[in-house]
Amino acid sequence: MDKSTKVAISLPERVLSAIEKERKARGESRSAFFRRAAEKLLKQEQESKAVEAYVRGYCTMPESAEEVEGVHRAGVNVLAEEPWQ
Repeated sequence: MDKSTKVAISLPERVLSAIEKERKARGESRSAFFRRAAEKLLKQEQESKAVEAYVRGYCTMPESAEEVEGVHRAGVNVLAEEPWQ
């Protein structure tokens, strides 16, 4: 595990109560709860940025009609080979 550093945060009591209830139900420490929550948020932010970059790239250079037709033909050919019975 990476080196850990202690931090202090302030939370509204209602938020802390909800956190306490959830972490106790999961059987985890406060540190584990906040570490998991922070890691999840960071991962979601990273994935969101990747999606935004993909959409920007697609808007800049969408596929051509020929590329769409080629993918369609490939799909039809693959599906035609499936034993549907």
